Amino acid sequence: MKAFPAMKMIGGALIVLASLNAYAQSSDAAAPAATTAAPTAKETKAANRALQRKVRGTLAKTKGVSVANITVRARDGDVTLAGSVPEQSQLDIATKAAQGVPGVKSVKNALTIRAEGGQ
Repeated sequence: MKAFPAMKMIGGALIVLASLNAYAQSSDAAAPAATTAAPTAKETKAANRALQRKVRGTLAKTKGVSVANITVRARDGDVTLAGSVPEQSQLDIATKAAQGVPGVKSVKNALTIRAEGGQ
């Protein structure tokens, strides 16, 4: 009679182990699908900020462009340049420089021409 409760206990333990193993297999199978999922909002914001920094850095290194009054915004590879530059030629140079940055899909130039020190 004492052997019967022990058998029940061993059988219960085997069922629990089998269910844990089945659960582990199903979550392992789902792991590769999770890596291909869309990026989270936090990851997207970080990528946008990184692209903004890359474009801003490229503009700062570009000869003939004054970045003092230029704001760079990026969203999923689409870059917007806003603010002002002192000369027309800087509008074109800034646009071309931004287009050359890896990860940039398109550039919207919303820059205006304003003489330095002007209102």
